[in-house]
Amino acid sequence: MPQKRRKSSRRPVVFRKLLIANRGEIAVRIARACRLLGISPVAVCSEADRNALHARVADETHVIGPAPSTASYLNIEAILEAAKRSGADAIHPGYGFLAENPDFAEACREAGVVFVGPGAKAMRALGNKIEARKRMAAAGVSVVPGLEKSGLTCRDLQVWAEGVGYPILLKAAAGGGGRGMRIVRRPEELEAALAGARSEARSSFGDDTVYPERYLERARHIEIQVLIDQSGKGISLGERECSIQRRHQKLVEEAPSPAVDAAERTRLGRMALKVCEAAGYVNAGTVEFLRDGEGRFYFLEMNARLQVEHPVTEMVTGIDLARAQIEVASGAPLPVPRGPLFPRGWAVECRIQAEDPMQGFRPSPGRINLFRPPGGPNVRLDAGVCEGDEVSLHYDSLLAKLIVWGPTRDLAIRTMASALSEFRITGVRTTLSFHRRVMEDPEFRRGAIDTGYVERLLSRSVPPPDAAVEAVAFMAAAHLSRSAAPRPLPAASSIDAWRLAGRRVGAGRDLPRSPWRER
Repeated sequence: MPQKRRKSSRRPVVFRKLLIANRGEIAVRIARACRLLGISPVAVCSEADRNALHARVADETHVIGPAPSTASYLNIEAILEAAKRSGADAIHPGYGFLAENPDFAEACREAGVVFVGPGAKAMRALGNKIEARKRMAAAGVSVVPGLEKSGLTCRDLQVWAEGVGYPILLKAAAGGGGRGMRIVRRPEELEAALAGARSEARSSFGDDTVYPERYLERARHIEIQVLIDQSGKGISLGERECSIQRRHQKLVEEAPSPAVDAAERTRLGRMALKVCEAAGYVNAGTVEFLRDGEGRFYFLEMNARLQVEHPVTEMVTGIDLARAQIEVASGAPLPVPRGPLFPRGWAVECRIQAEDPMQGFRPSPGRINLFRPPGGPNVRLDAGVCEGDEVSLHYDSLLAKLIVWGPTRDLAIRTMASALSEFRITGVRTTLSFHRRVMEDPEFRRGAIDTGYVERLLSRSVPPPDAAVEAVAFMAAAHLSRSAAPRPLPAASSIDAWRLAGRRVGAGRDLPRSPWRER
Protein backbone atom coordinates (compact mmCIF):
# COMPACT_ATOMS: atom_id res chain seq x y z
CA MET A 1 0.00 0.00 0.00
CA PRO A 2 1.58 3.33 -1.06
CA GLN A 3 2.65 5.79 1.64
CA LYS A 4 4.04 9.29 1.55
CA ARG A 5 6.58 10.71 4.00
CA ARG A 6 8.23 13.88 2.67
CA LYS A 7 8.75 16.03 -0.41
CA SER A 8 11.95 16.44 -2.39
CA SER A 9 12.88 18.87 -5.15
CA ARG A 10 15.97 16.94 -6.13
CA ARG A 11 16.27 16.24 -9.85
CA PRO A 12 17.34 12.75 -10.92
CA VAL A 13 21.07 12.21 -11.45
CA VAL A 14 22.20 10.68 -14.73
CA PHE A 15 24.57 7.76 -14.11
CA ARG A 16 27.09 7.06 -16.87
CA LYS A 17 28.88 4.17 -15.16
CA LEU A 18 27.88 1.91 -12.29
CA LEU A 19 30.32 -0.35 -10.46
CA ILE A 20 28.93 -3.67 -9.22
CA ALA A 21 30.63 -4.61 -5.94
CA ASN A 22 29.76 -8.28 -6.12
CA ARG A 23 30.12 -11.45 -8.18
CA GLY A 24 28.10 -14.37 -9.58
CA GLU A 25 24.53 -14.24 -10.82
CA ILE A 26 23.57 -11.05 -8.98
CA ALA A 27 26.43 -9.15 -10.64
CA VAL A 28 25.24 -10.38 -14.05
CA ARG A 29 21.66 -9.45 -13.15
CA ILE A 30 22.64 -5.88 -12.20
CA ALA A 31 24.76 -5.48 -15.34
CA ARG A 32 21.67 -6.29 -17.43
CA ALA A 33 19.60 -3.75 -15.50
CA CYS A 34 22.30 -1.14 -16.17
CA ARG A 35 22.12 -1.71 -19.91
CA LEU A 36 18.34 -1.25 -19.90
CA LEU A 37 18.98 2.19 -18.40
CA GLY A 38 21.82 3.06 -20.79
CA ILE A 39 24.42 2.80 -18.01
CA SER A 40 27.83 1.18 -18.56
CA PRO A 41 28.35 -1.69 -16.04
CA VAL A 42 31.75 -2.01 -14.37
CA ALA A 43 32.76 -5.27 -12.67
CA VAL A 44 35.25 -6.04 -9.93
CA CYS A 45 36.72 -9.47 -9.40
CA SER A 46 39.22 -11.36 -7.32
CA GLU A 47 42.23 -13.01 -8.94
CA ALA A 48 40.32 -16.30 -8.84
CA ASP A 49 37.41 -14.73 -10.74
CA ARG A 50 39.34 -13.21 -13.65
CA ASN A 51 37.46 -15.42 -16.14
CA ALA A 52 34.15 -15.54 -14.27
CA LEU A 53 30.94 -14.76 -16.17
CA HIS A 54 30.24 -11.53 -14.31
CA ALA A 55 33.73 -10.29 -15.23
CA ARG A 56 33.13 -11.10 -18.90
CA VAL A 57 29.70 -9.50 -19.32
CA ALA A 58 30.71 -6.08 -17.95
CA ASP A 59 32.06 -3.28 -20.13
CA GLU A 60 35.22 -3.19 -18.00
CA THR A 61 36.61 -5.24 -15.13
CA HIS A 62 39.02 -4.40 -12.31
CA VAL A 63 40.90 -6.97 -10.23
CA ILE A 64 40.68 -6.00 -6.55
CA GLY A 65 42.65 -8.68 -4.69
CA PRO A 66 43.37 -12.37 -4.10
CA ALA A 67 40.75 -15.12 -3.86
CA PRO A 68 39.70 -14.83 -0.18
CA SER A 69 36.69 -12.51 0.07
CA THR A 70 38.21 -10.67 3.02
CA ALA A 71 41.00 -9.51 0.70
CA SER A 72 38.81 -8.73 -2.31
CA TYR A 73 35.00 -8.46 -2.23
CA LEU A 74 35.07 -7.22 1.38
CA ASN A 75 37.95 -4.80 0.75
CA ILE A 76 36.27 -1.37 0.82
CA GLU A 77 39.44 0.53 -0.06
CA ALA A 78 40.14 -1.63 -3.12
CA ILE A 79 36.56 -1.32 -4.38
CA LEU A 80 36.51 2.46 -4.02
CA GLU A 81 39.86 2.67 -5.80
CA ALA A 82 38.37 0.64 -8.68
CA ALA A 83 35.41 3.02 -8.77
CA LYS A 84 37.79 5.98 -8.97
CA ARG A 85 39.87 4.38 -11.76
CA SER A 86 36.78 3.53 -13.79
CA GLY A 87 35.04 6.85 -13.26
CA ALA A 88 31.91 5.16 -11.87
CA ASP A 89 29.13 7.46 -10.66
CA ALA A 90 27.43 4.82 -8.49
CA ILE A 91 28.07 1.50 -6.76
CA HIS A 92 25.54 -1.33 -6.43
CA PRO A 93 26.48 -3.81 -3.67
CA GLY A 94 24.17 -6.66 -4.73
CA TYR A 95 23.53 -8.94 -1.76
CA GLY A 96 25.92 -10.48 0.74
CA PHE A 97 29.47 -9.18 1.15
CA LEU A 98 29.19 -5.39 1.79
CA ALA A 99 25.51 -4.96 0.88
CA GLU A 100 24.40 -4.30 4.47
CA ASN A 101 27.57 -2.65 5.70
CA PRO A 102 26.82 0.97 6.77
CA ASP A 103 30.54 1.80 6.81
CA PHE A 104 30.69 0.96 3.11
CA ALA A 105 27.63 3.09 2.33
CA GLU A 106 29.21 5.96 4.25
CA ALA A 107 32.57 5.50 2.52
CA CYS A 108 30.85 5.66 -0.88
CA ARG A 109 29.18 8.95 0.04
CA GLU A 110 32.45 10.42 1.28
CA ALA A 111 34.13 9.35 -1.97
CA GLY A 112 31.46 11.13 -4.00
CA VAL A 113 29.92 7.91 -5.36
CA VAL A 114 26.20 7.15 -5.05
CA PHE A 115 25.46 4.01 -3.05
CA VAL A 116 22.52 2.08 -4.55
CA GLY A 117 20.73 1.20 -1.36
CA PRO A 118 19.63 2.75 1.93
CA GLY A 119 21.73 5.39 3.69
CA ALA A 120 24.15 4.43 6.43
CA LYS A 121 21.89 5.82 9.18
CA ALA A 122 18.84 3.83 8.05
CA MET A 123 21.00 0.78 7.51
CA ARG A 124 22.30 0.96 11.05
CA ALA A 125 18.75 1.35 12.30
CA LEU A 126 17.26 -1.55 10.33
CA GLY A 127 20.05 -3.46 8.58
CA ASN A 128 21.55 -4.40 11.93
CA LYS A 129 19.31 -7.20 13.21
CA ILE A 130 19.61 -6.16 16.86
CA GLU A 131 18.61 -2.53 16.18
CA ALA A 132 15.79 -3.62 13.87
CA ARG A 133 14.33 -5.85 16.59
CA LYS A 134 14.36 -2.95 19.06
CA ARG A 135 12.58 -0.65 16.61
CA MET A 136 9.97 -3.26 15.76
CA ALA A 137 9.24 -3.92 19.42
CA ALA A 138 8.95 -0.16 20.06
CA ALA A 139 6.46 0.08 17.17
CA GLY A 140 4.31 -2.59 18.79
CA VAL A 141 5.26 -5.38 16.41
CA SER A 142 5.62 -8.86 17.94
CA VAL A 143 9.19 -10.14 17.81
CA VAL A 144 10.62 -13.57 18.45
CA PRO A 145 11.94 -13.62 22.06
CA GLY A 146 15.62 -12.77 21.96
CA LEU A 147 18.48 -10.92 23.63
CA GLU A 148 19.14 -7.54 21.99
CA LYS A 149 22.67 -6.85 23.20
CA SER A 150 26.11 -6.58 21.65
CA GLY A 151 29.30 -8.06 23.11
CA LEU A 152 27.57 -11.10 24.56
CA THR A 153 29.76 -13.74 26.16
CA CYS A 154 29.12 -17.46 26.17
CA ARG A 155 28.12 -17.18 29.83
CA ASP A 156 25.56 -14.45 28.98
CA LEU A 157 24.02 -16.77 26.41
CA GLN A 158 23.97 -19.71 28.81
CA VAL A 159 22.10 -17.72 31.45
CA TRP A 160 19.58 -16.40 28.92
CA ALA A 161 19.03 -19.82 27.31
CA GLU A 162 18.39 -21.42 30.69
CA GLY A 163 15.64 -18.88 31.25
CA VAL A 164 13.81 -19.18 27.90
CA GLY A 165 14.63 -22.83 27.23
CA TYR A 166 16.24 -24.66 24.33
CA PRO A 167 16.43 -24.75 21.34
CA ILE A 168 17.81 -21.30 20.59
CA LEU A 169 19.10 -19.77 17.38
CA LEU A 170 22.36 -17.79 17.13
CA LYS A 171 22.30 -15.14 14.39
CA ALA A 172 24.79 -12.72 12.83
CA ALA A 173 23.68 -9.14 13.51
CA ALA A 174 25.21 -7.74 10.30
CA GLY A 175 24.06 -10.17 7.63
CA GLY A 176 21.66 -12.75 6.31
CA GLY A 177 21.42 -15.57 3.79
CA GLY A 178 21.86 -18.18 6.50
CA ARG A 179 25.44 -17.07 7.19
CA GLY A 180 26.50 -16.90 10.83
CA MET A 181 23.49 -18.88 12.05
CA ARG A 182 23.46 -21.94 14.31
CA ILE A 183 20.68 -23.86 16.09
CA VAL A 184 21.64 -24.86 19.64
CA ARG A 185 19.50 -27.65 21.10
CA ARG A 186 21.56 -28.50 24.20
CA PRO A 187 23.75 -26.48 26.61
CA GLU A 188 26.88 -28.45 25.71
CA GLU A 189 26.57 -27.33 22.06
CA LEU A 190 26.57 -23.62 22.84
CA GLU A 191 30.28 -22.82 23.02
CA ALA A 192 31.17 -24.49 19.71
CA ALA A 193 28.10 -23.05 17.97
CA LEU A 194 28.96 -19.53 19.14
CA ALA A 195 32.54 -19.83 17.86
CA GLY A 196 31.32 -21.16 14.52
CA ALA A 197 28.66 -18.47 14.10
CA ARG A 198 31.13 -15.69 14.92
CA SER A 199 33.76 -17.05 12.55
CA GLU A 200 31.31 -17.34 9.66
CA ALA A 201 29.85 -13.90 10.34
CA ARG A 202 33.31 -12.33 10.37
CA SER A 203 34.27 -14.04 7.11
CA SER A 204 31.00 -13.21 5.32
CA PHE A 205 30.23 -9.71 6.60
CA GLY A 206 33.35 -8.42 8.32
CA ASP A 207 31.45 -8.25 11.65
CA ASP A 208 31.34 -11.10 14.18
CA THR A 209 28.49 -9.71 16.34
CA VAL A 210 26.05 -12.54 17.17
CA TYR A 211 22.82 -12.50 19.17
CA PRO A 212 20.34 -15.23 20.22
CA GLU A 213 16.64 -15.85 19.57
CA ARG A 214 14.23 -18.50 20.74
CA TYR A 215 14.00 -21.05 17.94
CA LEU A 216 10.44 -21.65 16.72
CA GLU A 217 9.92 -25.18 15.48
CA ARG A 218 7.84 -25.78 12.33
CA ALA A 219 7.22 -22.11 11.60
CA ARG A 220 6.73 -20.62 8.15
CA HIS A 221 9.24 -18.04 6.88
CA ILE A 222 7.37 -15.25 5.10
CA GLU A 223 8.84 -11.94 3.95
CA ILE A 224 7.48 -8.64 2.61
CA GLN A 225 9.20 -6.74 -0.21
CA VAL A 226 9.14 -2.93 0.08
CA LEU A 227 10.39 -0.17 -2.20
CA ILE A 228 10.63 3.49 -1.12
CA ASP A 229 11.84 6.47 -3.13
CA GLN A 230 13.62 9.63 -1.98
CA SER A 231 10.39 11.65 -1.81
CA GLY A 232 9.05 9.22 0.78
CA LYS A 233 6.62 7.37 -1.47
CA GLY A 234 6.66 3.70 -0.51
CA ILE A 235 4.95 0.56 -1.65
CA SER A 236 4.67 -3.00 -0.44
CA LEU A 237 5.08 -5.50 -3.26
CA GLY A 238 3.55 -8.39 -1.37
CA GLU A 239 4.99 -11.46 0.29
CA ARG A 240 7.24 -14.37 -0.56
CA GLU A 241 7.12 -17.84 0.96
CA CYS A 242 10.66 -18.89 1.91
CA SER A 243 10.13 -21.82 4.29
CA ILE A 244 12.05 -24.44 2.30
CA GLN A 245 15.50 -24.06 3.85
CA ARG A 246 18.57 -26.12 4.60
CA ARG A 247 20.75 -24.83 7.45
CA HIS A 248 18.74 -21.58 7.33
CA GLN A 249 19.64 -21.05 3.67
CA LYS A 250 16.65 -20.83 1.36
CA LEU A 251 16.38 -23.38 -1.44
CA VAL A 252 12.92 -22.81 -2.95
CA GLU A 253 10.84 -19.63 -2.84
CA GLU A 254 7.45 -18.66 -4.19
CA ALA A 255 5.16 -15.66 -4.46
CA PRO A 256 2.57 -15.25 -3.19
CA SER A 257 2.50 -17.50 -0.11
CA PRO A 258 -0.16 -20.22 0.03
CA ALA A 259 -0.60 -19.38 3.74
CA VAL A 260 -1.29 -15.64 3.45
CA ASP A 261 -4.67 -14.15 2.56
CA ALA A 262 -5.39 -10.67 1.19
CA ALA A 263 -6.11 -9.16 4.62
CA GLU A 264 -2.86 -10.48 6.11
CA ARG A 265 -0.94 -9.28 3.04
CA THR A 266 -2.26 -5.75 3.51
CA ARG A 267 -1.61 -5.76 7.27
CA LEU A 268 1.97 -7.04 6.94
CA GLY A 269 2.70 -4.56 4.16
CA ARG A 270 1.51 -1.61 6.24
CA MET A 271 3.53 -2.84 9.20
CA ALA A 272 6.71 -3.10 7.12
CA LEU A 273 6.28 0.36 5.59
CA LYS A 274 5.56 1.91 8.99
CA VAL A 275 8.87 0.73 10.39
CA CYS A 276 10.79 1.82 7.26
CA GLU A 277 9.16 5.25 7.42
CA ALA A 278 10.20 5.72 11.04
CA ALA A 279 13.82 4.95 10.13
CA GLY A 280 13.92 7.17 7.03
CA TYR A 281 14.56 4.11 4.88
CA VAL A 282 15.02 4.56 1.10
CA ASN A 283 15.36 2.00 -1.71
CA ALA A 284 14.51 -1.73 -1.73
CA GLY A 285 14.28 -3.77 1.45
CA THR A 286 12.70 -6.90 2.85
CA VAL A 287 11.00 -7.37 6.20
CA GLU A 288 11.01 -11.01 7.30
CA PHE A 289 8.44 -12.68 9.56
CA LEU A 290 7.89 -16.09 11.11
CA ARG A 291 4.34 -17.46 11.15
CA ASP A 292 3.68 -20.03 13.86
CA GLY A 293 1.21 -22.92 13.71
CA GLU A 294 -1.53 -20.72 15.17
CA GLY A 295 -1.21 -18.15 12.40
CA ARG A 296 0.58 -15.54 14.56
CA PHE A 297 3.28 -13.44 12.88
CA TYR A 298 6.56 -12.46 14.56
CA PHE A 299 9.11 -10.02 13.18
CA LEU A 300 12.34 -11.81 12.32
CA GLU A 301 14.69 -9.31 10.71
CA MET A 302 15.05 -6.56 8.12
CA ASN A 303 17.25 -7.11 5.08
CA ALA A 304 18.43 -3.71 3.90
CA ARG A 305 19.23 -4.85 0.38
CA LEU A 306 17.98 -6.77 -2.64
CA GLN A 307 17.15 -10.40 -1.81
CA VAL A 308 18.34 -13.46 -3.72
CA GLU A 309 14.69 -14.41 -4.28
CA HIS A 310 13.56 -11.04 -5.67
CA PRO A 311 12.72 -12.52 -9.14
CA VAL A 312 9.53 -14.23 -7.89
CA THR A 313 8.20 -10.82 -6.83
CA GLU A 314 9.17 -9.38 -10.21
CA MET A 315 7.28 -12.17 -11.97
CA VAL A 316 3.99 -11.55 -10.15
CA THR A 317 4.14 -7.73 -10.06
CA GLY A 318 5.83 -6.83 -13.34
CA ILE A 319 8.23 -4.48 -11.52
CA ASP A 320 11.96 -4.77 -12.28
CA LEU A 321 13.42 -4.40 -8.80
CA ALA A 322 17.08 -4.10 -9.84
CA ARG A 323 16.22 -1.36 -12.29
CA ALA A 324 13.95 0.35 -9.76
CA GLN A 325 16.78 0.34 -7.20
CA ILE A 326 19.06 2.22 -9.58
CA GLU A 327 16.31 4.68 -10.54
CA VAL A 328 15.48 5.38 -6.89
CA ALA A 329 19.19 5.94 -6.12
CA SER A 330 19.33 8.47 -8.97
CA GLY A 331 16.44 10.43 -7.42
CA ALA A 332 13.74 9.32 -9.86
CA PRO A 333 10.20 8.81 -8.53
CA LEU A 334 8.95 5.38 -7.61
CA PRO A 335 7.05 3.59 -10.39
CA VAL A 336 3.98 3.04 -8.17
CA PRO A 337 1.04 1.45 -10.00
CA ARG A 338 -2.40 2.96 -9.67
CA GLY A 339 -4.68 1.33 -7.14
CA PRO A 340 -3.96 -1.62 -4.84
CA LEU A 341 -1.16 -3.97 -5.89
CA PHE A 342 -2.25 -7.60 -6.15
CA PRO A 343 -0.03 -10.51 -7.21
CA ARG A 344 -0.77 -11.73 -10.72
CA GLY A 345 -0.53 -15.50 -10.94
CA TRP A 346 2.17 -17.50 -9.15
CA ALA A 347 5.96 -17.68 -9.36
CA VAL A 348 8.39 -20.30 -8.04
CA GLU A 349 12.19 -20.09 -7.79
CA CYS A 350 14.72 -22.91 -7.31
CA ARG A 351 18.28 -22.09 -6.31
CA ILE A 352 20.59 -24.34 -8.33
CA GLN A 353 23.72 -24.81 -6.26
CA ALA A 354 26.95 -26.74 -6.69
CA GLU A 355 26.18 -29.04 -3.78
CA ASP A 356 25.54 -32.77 -3.43
CA PRO A 357 22.12 -33.32 -1.80
CA MET A 358 23.01 -37.00 -1.24
CA GLN A 359 25.98 -35.96 0.92
CA GLY A 360 24.32 -33.46 3.22
CA PHE A 361 24.50 -30.68 0.60
CA ARG A 362 28.29 -30.77 0.65
CA PRO A 363 29.88 -28.21 -1.74
CA SER A 364 31.00 -29.66 -5.07
CA PRO A 365 33.75 -27.56 -6.67
CA GLY A 366 35.12 -28.28 -10.13
CA ARG A 367 34.76 -27.43 -13.79
CA ILE A 368 31.34 -27.27 -15.42
CA ASN A 369 31.61 -29.57 -18.44
CA LEU A 370 28.03 -29.17 -19.63
CA PHE A 371 25.52 -26.40 -18.91
CA ARG A 372 22.26 -26.89 -20.79
CA PRO A 373 19.49 -24.65 -19.39
CA PRO A 374 15.78 -25.19 -19.99
CA GLY A 375 13.50 -22.97 -22.08
CA GLY A 376 9.87 -22.44 -22.90
CA PRO A 377 7.14 -19.93 -22.05
CA ASN A 378 7.24 -18.37 -18.57
CA VAL A 379 10.72 -19.79 -17.79
CA ARG A 380 13.53 -17.47 -16.64
CA LEU A 381 17.12 -18.29 -15.70
CA ASP A 382 19.42 -15.94 -13.77
CA ALA A 383 22.81 -17.63 -14.08
CA GLY A 384 26.24 -16.69 -12.81
CA VAL A 385 28.14 -19.41 -14.67
CA CYS A 386 28.29 -21.03 -18.08
CA GLU A 387 29.88 -24.07 -19.67
CA GLY A 388 33.61 -24.36 -18.97
CA ASP A 389 33.57 -22.21 -15.83
CA GLU A 390 35.29 -23.26 -12.60
CA VAL A 391 33.28 -23.49 -9.38
CA SER A 392 35.48 -22.40 -6.47
CA LEU A 393 35.31 -23.30 -2.80
CA HIS A 394 36.14 -19.69 -1.96
CA TYR A 395 32.60 -18.41 -2.54
CA ASP A 396 28.92 -19.23 -2.29
CA SER A 397 27.89 -22.32 -4.24
CA LEU A 398 24.96 -20.68 -6.08
CA LEU A 399 25.22 -21.35 -9.83
CA ALA A 400 21.87 -20.10 -11.08
CA LYS A 401 18.28 -19.33 -10.15
CA LEU A 402 15.51 -20.99 -12.15
CA ILE A 403 12.27 -19.01 -11.98
CA VAL A 404 8.92 -19.86 -13.56
CA TRP A 405 5.46 -18.27 -13.67
CA GLY A 406 1.98 -19.76 -13.98
CA PRO A 407 -1.58 -18.46 -13.68
CA THR A 408 -2.06 -20.76 -10.65
CA ARG A 409 0.24 -22.37 -8.10
CA ASP A 410 -0.38 -25.82 -9.54
CA LEU A 411 0.53 -24.71 -13.07
CA ALA A 412 3.61 -22.87 -11.80
CA ILE A 413 4.80 -26.06 -10.06
CA ARG A 414 4.14 -28.09 -13.22
CA THR A 415 6.12 -25.59 -15.26
CA MET A 416 9.01 -25.78 -12.80
CA ALA A 417 8.97 -29.59 -12.86
CA SER A 418 9.11 -29.51 -16.65
CA ALA A 419 11.96 -26.97 -16.68
CA LEU A 420 13.96 -28.97 -14.13
CA SER A 421 13.57 -32.11 -16.23
CA GLU A 422 15.33 -30.30 -19.10
CA PHE A 423 18.11 -28.70 -17.05
CA ARG A 424 21.47 -30.49 -17.37
CA ILE A 425 24.73 -29.63 -15.59
CA THR A 426 27.72 -31.99 -15.50
CA GLY A 427 31.19 -31.77 -13.99
CA VAL A 428 29.93 -30.80 -10.53
CA ARG A 429 27.16 -32.20 -8.35
CA THR A 430 24.11 -29.95 -8.16
CA THR A 431 20.83 -29.61 -6.31
CA LEU A 432 18.80 -30.27 -9.47
CA SER A 433 17.81 -33.74 -8.25
CA PHE A 434 16.63 -32.32 -4.93
CA HIS A 435 14.47 -29.72 -6.63
CA ARG A 436 12.91 -32.32 -8.92
CA ARG A 437 11.98 -34.32 -5.88
CA VAL A 438 10.43 -31.28 -4.15
CA MET A 439 8.25 -30.49 -7.17
CA GLU A 440 6.81 -34.03 -7.10
CA ASP A 441 6.31 -34.17 -3.33
CA PRO A 442 2.62 -34.24 -2.23
CA GLU A 443 3.38 -32.24 0.94
CA PHE A 444 4.90 -29.40 -1.09
CA ARG A 445 2.13 -29.51 -3.67
CA ARG A 446 -0.43 -29.07 -0.88
CA GLY A 447 1.50 -26.06 0.43
CA ALA A 448 1.96 -27.84 3.78
CA ILE A 449 5.52 -26.58 4.30
CA ASP A 450 7.50 -25.00 7.13
CA THR A 451 11.14 -24.50 8.07
CA GLY A 452 11.45 -28.20 8.98
CA TYR A 453 10.21 -29.42 5.59
CA VAL A 454 13.60 -30.27 4.07
CA GLU A 455 14.61 -32.49 6.99
CA ARG A 456 11.31 -34.38 6.73
CA LEU A 457 11.68 -34.78 2.98
CA LEU A 458 15.23 -36.12 3.23
CA SER A 459 14.24 -38.57 5.98
CA ARG A 460 11.82 -40.32 3.63
CA SER A 461 13.00 -43.08 1.36
CA VAL A 462 13.37 -42.06 -2.26
CA PRO A 463 10.40 -43.32 -4.31
CA PRO A 464 11.38 -45.87 -6.97
CA PRO A 465 11.08 -44.74 -10.59
CA ASP A 466 8.03 -45.87 -12.52
CA ALA A 467 8.57 -49.33 -14.05
CA ALA A 468 7.39 -48.16 -17.44
CA VAL A 469 9.83 -45.23 -17.41
CA GLU A 470 12.65 -47.62 -16.51
CA ALA A 471 11.75 -49.93 -19.37
CA VAL A 472 11.72 -47.06 -21.86
CA ALA A 473 15.08 -45.83 -20.54
CA PHE A 474 16.67 -49.23 -21.02
CA MET A 475 15.17 -49.64 -24.49
CA ALA A 476 16.53 -46.23 -25.49
CA ALA A 477 19.98 -47.11 -24.15
CA ALA A 478 19.96 -50.43 -25.99
CA HIS A 479 18.97 -48.66 -29.20
CA LEU A 480 21.85 -46.21 -28.85
CA SER A 481 24.37 -48.93 -28.08
CA ARG A 482 27.25 -49.27 -30.50
CA SER A 483 26.74 -53.01 -30.39
CA ALA A 484 24.09 -54.23 -32.82
CA ALA A 485 23.55 -57.48 -30.92
CA PRO A 486 20.21 -57.52 -29.06
CA ARG A 487 20.52 -57.72 -25.29
CA PRO A 488 17.84 -58.78 -22.83
CA LEU A 489 16.44 -56.02 -20.61
CA PRO A 490 16.75 -56.49 -16.84
CA ALA A 491 13.56 -56.88 -14.85
CA ALA A 492 12.26 -53.48 -13.69
CA SER A 493 12.24 -54.58 -10.08
CA SER A 494 15.99 -55.28 -10.15
CA ILE A 495 16.97 -51.75 -11.16
CA ASP A 496 18.42 -49.50 -8.49
CA ALA A 497 17.08 -45.99 -9.08
CA TRP A 498 20.18 -44.37 -7.59
CA ARG A 499 22.50 -46.30 -9.95
CA LEU A 500 20.43 -45.80 -13.08
CA ALA A 501 22.57 -42.88 -14.18
CA GLY A 502 25.79 -44.87 -13.97
CA ARG A 503 24.77 -48.28 -15.38
CA ARG A 504 26.00 -49.26 -18.84
CA VAL A 505 24.54 -51.72 -21.32
CA GLY A 506 27.30 -53.65 -23.04
CA ALA A 507 29.60 -51.29 -24.88
CA GLY A 508 26.86 -48.68 -25.30
CA ARG A 509 26.51 -45.21 -23.86
CA ASP A 510 25.49 -44.33 -20.34
CA LEU A 511 21.80 -44.69 -19.64
CA PRO A 512 19.66 -41.59 -19.04
CA ARG A 513 20.14 -40.06 -15.63
CA SER A 514 17.90 -40.95 -12.73
CA PRO A 515 15.33 -38.24 -11.99
CA TRP A 516 16.70 -38.09 -8.44
CA ARG A 517 20.40 -37.83 -9.11
CA GLU A 518 22.70 -35.70 -11.25
CA ARG A 519 26.04 -37.10 -12.23
